[in-house]
Amino acid sequence: MRDKSNLMPNPEIEEFAKMLVQEVRDSAISSCDVLLRPNAAGPTAKRWKEAAAGDPESFAKVIIPDVVDDTIFELLQAIDGGLLTLSFTASNGKTVDLTAEGLSELAGWYVGIPGWRSMYSQERFIDDYSDLR
Repeated sequence: MRDKSNLMPNPEIEEFAKMLVQEVRDSAISSCDVLLRPNAAGPTAKRWKEAAAGDPESFAKVIIPDVVDDTIFELLQAIDGGLLTLSFTASNGKTVDLTAEGLSELAGWYVGIPGWRSMYSQERFIDDYSDLR
C-alpha cells in the first residue's frame, strides 16, 4: 500500500480540481455576488436585502440554502455543458454518463417545477417562482 501523505495528485486530478473550482465554486460566488449589488432587483436579491436588515443568524438562514442551491446548479450546468464529464453508478450497478443521459437538463431538473429540490430535499429552500405555476 502506498503512503498517501506524500502523494501529489496526477495531472488529470489537478485538471479536474481546476475545473471544479473555476466552473463551479467561482461561478457560484460570482452569481451570488450579483444578488448583492445595490441595483439587483430579482426576487432572490430582494429577499436577501430584506433579510440583511435583520440579525446575522436570520440573514444566514436565508442565504445559506440559496448559496448551496446556486453551487449545485453551477455544478449541474458544468456537467450539462460538457465542461465536467462525469458518470454516476446507481445502486443497481448501472453507470450512466451524466452529460449524455442528462440531456443537458440536469440544472433545469434541479430547480424546475417540480424540481429535485422540492422532490428530495429534507431541508429548507425557497422557490422564488412558485407563484408562476
